[in-house]
This record gives sequence, C-alpha cells and structure tokens, in this order.
Amino acid sequence: MLVWCAVLFLLGIIAFLDSLFTFGEIFRRINSVFFMLVSLGLLVRTSTKMKMKQIEGYIDKIKKLEEEVKALKEKVKIY
Repeated sequence: MLVWCAVLFLLGIIAFLDSLFTFGEIFRRINSVFFMLVSLGLLVRTSTKMKMKQIEGYIDKIKKLEEEVKALKEKVKIY
C-alpha cells in the first residue's frame, strides 16, 4: 500500500508542476485517469485488508472457543 501512496503522491507532484508550467491538455486528462485508477486500487486494497482482518479475528475466536470446549470436556470426564 506504501507503493500505491507513493505513486499517488508523485502524480500529485506532477499535476502541480503541470498546473505551473502547463505541459499540455493531454497530460491533464491522462493524469486524472491515473488518479482515478490509483485511488480505486487503494480503495480495493484497503477494503480487502479490512475483510481479512475481520476474518482473522473470527479465526482467533474460533480457536479460543475450541480450547474452552476442550477444557470443559476434560473437566466433565474427571467427574
């Protein structure tokens, strides 16, 4: 994600220089498309990471519950 942010930052610098020196109208259109694509990539990557973190949390809870069930079963066997 750091690479995506770096690319977005560089595109911002290029857009700023373009506004100062007016490189051309075509470059502005291409730069705006790059901004949209990189922003979309960041959005997809962030949402994927959030979902994976939520799934990891569920896996941890399941492991904890399995350990509790195992401990309770052993406790019942003792009686």
